[in-house]
Amino acid sequence: MKRRAMNAALSALAVAALGLLGPAAQAQNYKAEYKLSTVVGTAFPWGKGGEIWAELVKQRTNGRINIKLYPGTSLVQGDQTREFTAIRQGVIDLAVGSTINWSPQVKELNLFSLPFLMPDYAAMDAITQGPVGQDLFALVEKAGVVPLAWGENGYREISNSKRDIRKPDDMKGLKIRVVGSPLFIDTFTALGANPTQMSWADAQPALASGAVDGQENPLSIFTAAKLPTVGQKHLTMWGYVADPLIFVVNRDVWQSWTPADREIVKQAAIDAGKQEIELARKGLAEADPAVLKDIAAGGVTVTRLSPAEREAFVAATRPVYDKWKNTIGTPLVTKAEQAIAARKK
Repeated sequence: MKRRAMNAALSALAVAALGLLGPAAQAQNYKAEYKLSTVVGTAFPWGKGGEIWAELVKQRTNGRINIKLYPGTSLVQGDQTREFTAIRQGVIDLAVGSTINWSPQVKELNLFSLPFLMPDYAAMDAITQGPVGQDLFALVEKAGVVPLAWGENGYREISNSKRDIRKPDDMKGLKIRVVGSPLFIDTFTALGANPTQMSWADAQPALASGAVDGQENPLSIFTAAKLPTVGQKHLTMWGYVADPLIFVVNRDVWQSWTPADREIVKQAAIDAGKQEIELARKGLAEADPAVLKDIAAGGVTVTRLSPAEREAFVAATRPVYDKWKNTIGTPLVTKAEQAIAARKK
C-alpha cells in the first residue's frame, strides 16, 4: 500500500514538473518545420502575407513553431485547385489561399466570384468581417481545415494583347486564361470569350507565346508580374469580382499544438492578414491615380468603364449570377446581398 502511494505521489510530481516546464517541454513533439503554401511569392502582397505570418509565429513562440514558405503552390506541383485537398490530407501544414482556388471543395466560396456582386471594398468588408464571413469559416472548418483570418488578393481586372475592351462584344473570341473554376468558365463564355483553364505557373509563358490572349487578375499581379512584357497592352478596369484570401491550418497540426500556441498562431494570422490587406490595397488606382499613369507610361492602353458600360457587362452575366446563386445557396447569397446593401460606404 505504501509503495502504491509512493508511486502515485511520484507520478503527480512528474506531471507537475512537466507543467512547470511549460510550452517548451510540451512542444517536444512539434515538427522541426511546418510547410506554408501560397500561389505567389513575396514580391506580391499575397506571398508577403504568408511571410509576415511565419515570422510573427516564430517570434511569438520563441522558435517553437518554425514555418517555411513554399510559394508557387510547389507542394502540389503548381496545381492551385489541389491545394485545399492537400491541406486536408496533411501534405500542406498551413496556407494562405484563394477563395477561388478552394471553391471546388467548398462551393459556398464561389460567393466572391459571382460577377459584379461587390461594387467596392466596403462591400467586401461587409461580407468577410460580418456574419457571412463567420458562416463561410464554419463551412471551411466543416470541410476539414481550420480557418483563422482573412486576407485579400484584390479586385480582378482584365487585360489582353488584342484590343481595348469596353463592351461585351469586345470579348468575343478572345482566349482568356482563367483559374480552374466552373463559375469563371460560365462567366467568360457568357461574354463570348474562349476561357482557357490553366495554373498561374503555366499562364505567363502562354501569354508570352500567344497561346492565350489575355488574363484577369488584381493590379498587384499585373504590375509585379510585369505582364506588359508578355504582350498585355490593353487593360480594362472593370472590377467584376474580388478575391479574399484565407489563412488556414491543417486540422491535425492545429490539434497537435498547445492551446496557448494555437492562440498565438491565430492572432499572428489576424495581424498578418490586416497587414496583407493594407499592402494589397496600397497603390491601387482607387487610392492612387498615379498607378494607372505608370502602367500607361509603359505602353499600356488603360480603359475605365463608365457606369453605363459597366452595366452592359452586368446584364450580360446576370444569367450566370442567377444560376450560381442557386448553386452556392440562395439563403447565403441573399444574406450577403443584404449585408452589402446595408454597408457603410
